[in-house]
Amino acid sequence: MSNFWVNLYKFPRFLINVLIGFFLTTFQPIFKLLKNKKDKLLVTTTITITIVLFYRIMQLITDSI
Repeated sequence: MSNFWVNLYKFPRFLINVLIGFFLTTFQPIFKLLKNKKDKLLVTTTITITIVLFYRIMQLITDSI
């Protein structure tokens, strides 16, 4: 039974490591694109449009409730 509690105690650290790994592997290609000046404008424009669209969609959903 003590092995169960040891594993349960390690779970939060494992979860944090998985989340950090997810974000690092997700954003690494974006950071590589930001090194080139031509791609920097494209990436920032795409990210900005995506955030604005997501915000507007969420706003419309909450207004309809």
